[in-house]
Amino acid sequence: MQQIESSKEIQRFALESRKAGKSIALVPTMGYLHDGHLELMRQARGKADLVIVSIFINPIQFGPNEDLDRYPQDLAGDLAKCQAVGVDVVFTPTREALYPESFQTSVEVNKITKCLCGAGRPTHFQGVTTVVSKLFNLTLPDTAFFGEKDFQQLAVIRRMVTDLNFPIEIIGVPIVRENDGLAMSSRNAYLPSLERKEAAGIFAALTQAKNLYKQGLKESETLCQAVQEQLDISIKNSFKIEYIKLYDADKLTEINGPITAPAVLLIAVHLAGTRLIDNLKL
Repeated sequence: MQQIESSKEIQRFALESRKAGKSIALVPTMGYLHDGHLELMRQARGKADLVIVSIFINPIQFGPNEDLDRYPQDLAGDLAKCQAVGVDVVFTPTREALYPESFQTSVEVNKITKCLCGAGRPTHFQGVTTVVSKLFNLTLPDTAFFGEKDFQQLAVIRRMVTDLNFPIEIIGVPIVRENDGLAMSSRNAYLPSLERKEAAGIFAALTQAKNLYKQGLKESETLCQAVQEQLDISIKNSFKIEYIKLYDADKLTEINGPITAPAVLLIAVHLAGTRLIDNLKL
């Protein structure tokens, strides 16, 4: 396994690999890898001759007063995990390598970035699409893998790839969960032990709503209310709900009224100062 830090070197590697007829799969990450990330890599391993993983804490997707300066890091551990699952190259650029002093270009997707996570983090997705565009141009992948936990992000990336004609297949990978149902996230490490235990209530609340849906309850408002009521039961410590929404799973538009198309229930909760997101398809 190679570790490459230079933008020019990773692009040269990708160009030479493509000329040699090898297919490339990219897994973009911010590091502090968990089994959710590793599942992306395992699936990528089965789709391409070469797997490239990027590890880069992208500063431009963090807003003011967010956790850029304390985002967890463990590069040595990350490299060992990548090697264990058969990654070929890990791209670990510095901030200066991706955003030199003269950098002044951004990539922005409109409309679907203004709701859900984008409503409270207005610059977040512009930072995501800008860095992912750069990673695509540097690694030249045939396929790129993203987790479905970040459901809106996945939709935004797919929209960008379609709109800008990137010749890349975007593959979403189902959420990997802890034994108690909590969606795996690097930010779970922030949770104190009691709050970490109670965080399992997020998935329990989503599951309760899905069970009601299976029993015939189709009204969006009622299902979202059921999630909130279950959270109030499951989580005893103070928490803040940022949103509980039911969206069309294909169009990423809000469903008001009865469900008539494939839907996804999405949630963002702040617990012990940690922002946790999750979703469940109905």
